[in-house]
Amino acid sequence: MVNVDKLEFGIETFGDIVANEDGSLKSAAESIRQIVHEGEIADKYGIDVIGVGEHHRPDYSVSSPETVLAAIASVTQKIKLATAVTVLSSDDPVRVYERFATLDGLSNGRAQVMLGRGSFTESFPLFGYDLTDYDDLFNEKLELFDKLRTEKAVTWSGKFRAALKEQEVYPKTERGKLETYIGIGGSPESIIRAARFGYKVIIAIIGGQADRFKPYIDLYHKANQKFGTPDLPIAVHSHGFVADDNHEAVEVAFKNIKANFDRIGLTRGWAPMSREQFDSETKVGSFYVGDPETVAQRIARTIDLLNLGRFDLVYGAGNQTAAQRERMIELYATKVIPRVKEILKSKGGAE
Repeated sequence: MVNVDKLEFGIETFGDIVANEDGSLKSAAESIRQIVHEGEIADKYGIDVIGVGEHHRPDYSVSSPETVLAAIASVTQKIKLATAVTVLSSDDPVRVYERFATLDGLSNGRAQVMLGRGSFTESFPLFGYDLTDYDDLFNEKLELFDKLRTEKAVTWSGKFRAALKEQEVYPKTERGKLETYIGIGGSPESIIRAARFGYKVIIAIIGGQADRFKPYIDLYHKANQKFGTPDLPIAVHSHGFVADDNHEAVEVAFKNIKANFDRIGLTRGWAPMSREQFDSETKVGSFYVGDPETVAQRIARTIDLLNLGRFDLVYGAGNQTAAQRERMIELYATKVIPRVKEILKSKGGAE
């Protein structure tokens, strides 16, 4: 049963380039500053977490999310600061630890590391890695990061970086350990790996019904029992858009989410998104689109179905305007989240 009192709600942006009111696009620099402002808005309205993605391509503005999160830390008080995700496979675990430990100190302990293998491949050739090592890179680097996360001297050797011998890494955090999630795309191997390391998981549900992920969550709980690791609350993130009017929300979301998915699909062999496909996703799939009541009802169903501890709404997909993005954050915080909690309490969720 969902514990409503402990339930967390977040927003995530992949750093999409923001549109001007006339349809032209802002620069990457302007879009980054807009994200910082949106973090400030989210904090003001009491949203629990903001996540910022890492990409190395022209349609996204953020390649260094920790830097953007540090800027958000300087203008906020309570909101947790996460990546969505940090592509550990093409990064150095030592530098990832150092950057997040620094962010944690700067923000009074609000940093969250969300580690993933990455759904895009641009970072691999950029930093000199071979895509044929995709799985091996993540496994090895996660092993090293896990040792670094103990904040003790590390002795370690592997294939893809220099060995460490009784090496201390700084700075240390005030709380003794960085809060860490593993981003999961939906493979059983990823779920079992996260359980073996004792990490929290956040599942990316970006298409299809949420129901199909229930077996993966059951597998996570069983794997935790097998490995003797903590059975931690599950998080999910999915795309969405909220507006005052249901029709407006659907039309804005279709224009932007379709453009975003079609652009990515050009490099992945996807067929262009049809209106029928989009409407199906908004009605029973993984797009949470509509007025506050519509979105709240659908989010509440997913949280109840999967017994979640956290739900993150991925906002700003495509080239939405600053006004559309800001209003969505406000509605999500002031209308959707309270309504979701109300619905879940009426179902018997603990207070």
